Amino acid sequence: MFELLKTNGRARRGRLTLPHGVVETPVFLPIATKGAVKTLSSTDVESLGAQIILSNTYHLLLRPGFEGIKKLSGLHKLMNWNKPILTDSGGYQVFSLSKLNKTTEDGVVFQSHIDGSRLSMTPESSMEMQAAIGSDIRMQFDDVAEGGATRERHEEAMERSLWWAKRCKGQMSNYSMSNDGGKLFGIVQGGIYEDLRERSVRGLVDIDFDGYAIGGLSVGEPRADAYRIVEFLSDKMPADKPRYFMGGGMPEEIVHYVRNGVDMFDCVLPTRNARHGTLFVWNTDPEKWDPFEDVERDDFYEQMHITNEKFAFDESPIDPYCDCETCQTTSRAYLRHLFQVGEILALRLSTIHNVRFYIRMMERIREVIEGVRG
Repeated sequence: MFELLKTNGRARRGRLTLPHGVVETPVFLPIATKGAVKTLSSTDVESLGAQIILSNTYHLLLRPGFEGIKKLSGLHKLMNWNKPILTDSGGYQVFSLSKLNKTTEDGVVFQSHIDGSRLSMTPESSMEMQAAIGSDIRMQFDDVAEGGATRERHEEAMERSLWWAKRCKGQMSNYSMSNDGGKLFGIVQGGIYEDLRERSVRGLVDIDFDGYAIGGLSVGEPRADAYRIVEFLSDKMPADKPRYFMGGGMPEEIVHYVRNGVDMFDCVLPTRNARHGTLFVWNTDPEKWDPFEDVERDDFYEQMHITNEKFAFDESPIDPYCDCETCQTTSRAYLRHLFQVGEILALRLSTIHNVRFYIRMMERIREVIEGVRG
């Protein structure tokens, strides 16, 4: 499934072979939570260079539901997306909607935020739903503790996640759910506590997963703690399996994590910020940018607030270094105008640019690991 092609320090250049295609790593996954990257079509997403997207089991369980997604022959067919899909198990959504749920050793009983109906999710049912979705990579069902939780709560979440990990692996085996080639990733938990993280990694490696994710970060803890934990885990995660940082992050954070051996990333920032008029723009030519010159520098880009008055008559492109449709066709003045008058087109054009920024950043990172310095 995973081939390690080259290294640059701890940074890794790899290749994932999945049922719906090959993914070159390091890679960024645009978020298609409910089966769509907000404001974009599947054709848009593919044209931006996306190799794989992320969808969410919890939201798809609510609509179209387990029977519905089976009747529709899975998510690839439903959204006309022919490349790989990774599905989050629903564990994070259970965490984020904690006021609506009750967690036990068996699983979670929760109240739908849509209609108030009572539903349950267990490691077994999460695996069944992800198989019905037809995702290429399936995440174990896990228990997520918030960043500011006590050590006791983080230890409880880590131990419960290990127990649920065994059940997820067992369900994949018992029901031959991996016959379609779908892969299963375990999720390392333990908060900001190194000893808990190490116990989690050891337990997951004993179970033996196709890949390993770092979960439970970007949930309110200081960035320095997230950096420390990723650096601590770098040499403890299997070198021959893909490593996935869940939910992070800002561009400079991704560069830092790549330098510490992480291969896969997802984040809502490019799409969410786009819808609020905040654009990621290059301060340097990405063809010449070396992300490993100084990992702590974040001046290779800036965040442009396009609704600011200073752009009212600015006829220059959004980002002169960007090759996306928006930057080739749209001035700063026009995009600001679209936001000012509430045109939906503003959201689409901004999302196109931000998603392309993140994907181009990963393309350049791969080039530099390979030795192409510009």
